[in-house]
Formats: sequence, structure tokens, C-alpha cells
Amino acid sequence: MQDRKVVVTINSTGRQSASFIRVAAAVGWHVRAQTRDKQGIVAQELDTTPGVDLRIGSLDDSRFVADLFHGAQLAFVNTTHWGDEIATGRAMANAAKRAGIEHLIYSSMPDHSIYQGHNWRALPFWAQKFAVENYIRQIGIPATFVYAGTYHNNFTSLPYPLFRMELKDDGSFEWQAPFHPHIPIPWLDAEHDVGPAILQIFKQGPRKWAGHRIPLAFSQLTPVQVCEAFSRALNRSVRYVRGPISIEVPVPAGYREHLEILEETLGWKCAPYFGPDLEPDCTREALDLWEGFRDIEEYAREIFPVEERANGLTWMDEDDATDGQPEPDDIMNL
Repeated sequence: MQDRKVVVTINSTGRQSASFIRVAAAVGWHVRAQTRDKQGIVAQELDTTPGVDLRIGSLDDSRFVADLFHGAQLAFVNTTHWGDEIATGRAMANAAKRAGIEHLIYSSMPDHSIYQGHNWRALPFWAQKFAVENYIRQIGIPATFVYAGTYHNNFTSLPYPLFRMELKDDGSFEWQAPFHPHIPIPWLDAEHDVGPAILQIFKQGPRKWAGHRIPLAFSQLTPVQVCEAFSRALNRSVRYVRGPISIEVPVPAGYREHLEILEETLGWKCAPYFGPDLEPDCTREALDLWEGFRDIEEYAREIFPVEERANGLTWMDEDDATDGQPEPDDIMNL
């Protein structure tokens, strides 16, 4: 087993887990990858990847979860806000401890309300992850906590909130968000860069990383700099406008509350994304782990148009006068 590690992942079709699975399988590790079903192109890809044991089942099924972790050495756990995230996170931690997992990496996020003297409110979805992190620390399993920066992949010209690159009649784009135009935000290409960084943390092991919080961010760019990068990549004018979050599609109540608090805390109050303790020099450890990251200009040039086309959009075709706008079916990944 020293040469062929067995590692557990959950919610395995998400960007973070899928990124890690691809890299781990490529270096010869055996991955037990939980997912709820085999629908979608990512599940189909993983199901045919050598070294990946795709296991279909619910994380609410204690027997399924126990079998998932049994005999494994490592686990990368990224819980989601579908259902009771805190309960799921605790169940995964307990299962990992019972199975004798040697190193657990949990994808966490900060709780801004813990910082005294700032009057910041906790972002609901992030605070749930922080609560799970605290539980993992309490039960004493060797664990490392990674904090993901803002995904490049959040951007879309569809009318989703917060990261909409709105296509204007003159062919330019406009990004409206509440972030200060000249305060940097940490960025991450989740599909390209999570996997190599997580693999390296596992290789260096719990002796180095147990108990540590590691920001996964490979650049810090202001909103204005992001728009400049998109403009260079797309050869179009891209303008940043500081303004309220526009919600033009139906969103779940919990996500609406999250966005409202995000607008206040990270927007108008300019709280640092990772919190004041992790934000300074927040790219250092990620760059030490993985130097081959994809920057946002490369993403905007090579990947953004592909993702837009996959959503049925055609603005990148200069000779095509139509701009298909399919109904959004999932805004929760933003």
C-alpha cells in the first residue's frame, strides 16, 4: 500500500474533488470516489478512469460511508451545502477516524465573525465549513485544512449573481460586484490547480502539515486587474463596476442570505477574503506546493470561451449573430 495509496473522496464530481482525482489516478493511486449518481460528463469521465473506483451512494448511509473509508490511508473531504453540511462533515470525520485514516485533508473556509473589533458577519456557507474544521480538530485525527480562493470558473455571461460577465450590445463585457476595485482578491483555477496542490500536501504528509490551514490561491488581483486580464485575453473591452449584487434568476433562500452577507462583509466592509490572519502573503504556500498554475488571463483566453460554448452561448463566433441564453439549472457553484 505504500506504493499504491488508497484515498477516499466525496462529492467527487465537484471541481475540487475531480481535480484531485485526475492527478491522483495519474500517479497511480487508487481512488474511492463517492458520488450520488453517474449523471453528467464528469461522473462518466471518472467512471472510465483507471484507478478510480466510483462508488454510488448517499453520505447519509452510515454503512455505505463506513465501507467507503475502510482500508484507506488518506481522504480528501470537500463537503457541500446541499443538506446538513455540518452533520455530513462530522460523519465523514468520524468515519475517517474509525477507519484509521492517516491523513485527512478538509476543504474549509473562514468564519469572519470570530475576528473581534470588526463587526463582520459570518458568511453562512463558509461558517458551516469552519464549524466542521473545528470538530475535526477536536476529535484528534491528523488533518490539514485548505481554504480555496475565488474560482476563475465562477465567471459566466449567463445572468447568475456575483460573477456575471455581462455581454453588452457593443461586444464588450461588464462585471458588476460589490468588491473594492483596487483591493486584491485571492484567485484559484479549481479544475487545474487544486489537484496538484492536494497531492503534494499528501506526499509531504501530516508530520509537516497536520493542524495547518493552507490558502489555495495562486494570485492576488484586484477586480480592475481581473478585468484587464480578461480584456487582453478576449481582445474586448472589459469594465469593472462596483455595485450591488444583482439577482436576476431564482436562487434558494439560503444562497440569497449568503450573497447578502457576502456583499456586506467582503464588499462594502472590505473584509479580507481569507480573514486577517491568512490573507497576508496568502499565495506563498500554494506556490511552494505547485508552480504550474493557470493564471486568470490564460483561463480567460483558453477556457472561458469553451465553458461559455458548453452553456450554449455563441458570442465568441464573430459571424454568428445569435446569443443563445439557456435557462440556468445550477447557480450554487458560484
